[in-house]
Amino acid sequence: KDTPDPPGGEIQRDGKGNPTGLIIAKPNALILYSSLAKGPKLSYEDQINSTRQFMRELNRLGVTSTIDAGGGFQNYPQDYAVVNDLWKQGLLTLRIAYNLFTQRPGQELDDFSGWAKMTRPGEGDDFYRMNGAGEMLVFSGADFEDFLEPRPDLVPAMESELKKVVKLLVQNHWPFRLHATYDESIRRFLDVFEEANREIPFGGIRWFLDHAETISPRDIERVRALGGGIAIQDRMAFQGEYFLARYGKQTAGHAPPITRIIKEGVPLGAGTDATRVASYNPWVSLYWLVTGKTVGGTQLYPEANRLDRMEALRLYTMGSAWFSGEEQKKGSVMVGQLADLAVLSDDYFSVSEDRIKNIRSVLTIVGGNVVYGAGEFSDLAPPPLPVSPSWSPVAVYGGYWSNGKPSASSQNERFHTHRWILGKSGLWRTGCNCSYS
Repeated sequence: KDTPDPPGGEIQRDGKGNPTGLIIAKPNALILYSSLAKGPKLSYEDQINSTRQFMRELNRLGVTSTIDAGGGFQNYPQDYAVVNDLWKQGLLTLRIAYNLFTQRPGQELDDFSGWAKMTRPGEGDDFYRMNGAGEMLVFSGADFEDFLEPRPDLVPAMESELKKVVKLLVQNHWPFRLHATYDESIRRFLDVFEEANREIPFGGIRWFLDHAETISPRDIERVRALGGGIAIQDRMAFQGEYFLARYGKQTAGHAPPITRIIKEGVPLGAGTDATRVASYNPWVSLYWLVTGKTVGGTQLYPEANRLDRMEALRLYTMGSAWFSGEEQKKGSVMVGQLADLAVLSDDYFSVSEDRIKNIRSVLTIVGGNVVYGAGEFSDLAPPPLPVSPSWSPVAVYGGYWSNGKPSASSQNERFHTHRWILGKSGLWRTGCNCSYS
């Protein structure tokens, strides 16, 4: 009860002052990163198995590809060894394009200079490939999004530090992404990008901002003019109430301004910002895009900033492929694209809005191979993975929403046939109208 708050964190307490067990990162996520890094170290074999278990869980939700934005305490190449070995052994069931995230405050230029001598964008293959730099380029540019706290002010040295890194990346033809929550930060980032572009033209190098909750119309135009993109994630589905309380209904109603970005013609992709600060479930994100609601049911967005189901799905498939430079290979089911698809438990286009977040896959195929199967497709599924170590949560945790009410399709798995329908847009859907009862 008398334990003091740790540096960079706050122990949540009940009305009597007793700790509730929840520690809040305050004012930003650095304590989260450092806490995770201090967790028990798994053996190499258990790291291999744990990674395969997580890929299996993503496959269960119909995920076939992901773009990894790096993270704190994810050092290259040592912390990529397990995934790299799985790739070499042909055991990846998920396509991964990974970015390199600087790890040493004050030594960011050294990080990227060293990595530029070790690897290059595009190195790898369609299953596992290096995608560029970010989402952290310089620590002085970290505008973490704890909406319980006031917006952080970036230090005056940010511009000079960021410019050096960006020029290095452009010189080496590295695509890059940058964590950018607030327009006050974005405006300064764009000043740097425009100045760097005048000195060393970007020349078609793909770059983009992550998150952009409060980006202004003017700065959306600046992103477009410089050939950039914007990747949005469903953080507001989890932090929307905090944002609403701090900034008000009007600002929250277009945070981020999804439809405005689309209207301006800026490349736009959707994601989850998993796994440290948000769920990895893409159906929660699609629910948020379609309904404009938080997972707690708070209505954030007016109809003008919500998407129809096809447009939301397009952002997740065709839209997101742009951010790994793979739009000619991914995002649609058509001749010439990679043989990746999922057959869903429910019809995404007709199930009630509230049930979108409960959708899962009953058959997931990656590279023409079945990587997950359930119900009528269970005989096609790969054998189950071992529970290792013995205390692993997979022994009791069945996966996201696994304890929810079963869908009509899962209740009649052996008697219900799913049909695959390919629309003119190239987006897939199931042919059934099954829904949760």
